[in-house]
Amino acid sequence: MNEFTTYNEEELILLLKNQSREGFNYLYRQYSPVLYGVICKVIYDEQTAQDVLQDVFVKIWTNINQYDAKKGRLYTWMLNIARNAAIDKLRSKGEIMNSKIRTGENVVNDLERTGMVEQVTDGIGLKNMVNNLKPEFESIVNMAYFQGYTLDEISKTLEIPLGTVKTRMRNAIKQLREIFNK
Repeated sequence: MNEFTTYNEEELILLLKNQSREGFNYLYRQYSPVLYGVICKVIYDEQTAQDVLQDVFVKIWTNINQYDAKKGRLYTWMLNIARNAAIDKLRSKGEIMNSKIRTGENVVNDLERTGMVEQVTDGIGLKNMVNNLKPEFESIVNMAYFQGYTLDEISKTLEIPLGTVKTRMRNAIKQLREIFNK
């Protein structure tokens, strides 16, 4: 495969469903920085984040036949897998302790890495799109997708009913789709 070969979403999905190594390599090169950025918003430990990224690509590879284009884009499906894998890893017993015990050196490294992650996710313009949302939507999206909060945790943190959080999230996603499709 030529390093300049590109695939549209349908071609890439077909390659992945046919278990094409070329398709997987392309997928990894194109999407690993952004997926890693999403994972790093939830997992602070670099090695653990890299392990989660590897797990995410294994899940994508083994579950590609479960992807349904009618429900959304491949990119969105993969972002959800990455985000959920990171949250699951963080919630595992050992990772909760690791995330609570952070030395001064870890904090400095995390701050440096956060700058790199910001550049990765900003490369697709996601932050700008979220910043264009109404303030009540923006805070919920930031908490859910960039800080790893569940909707229930957002409800408790912001002290608003869970139903309101769900409605705002649904409306935020609707607005993001409109912004993205412009």
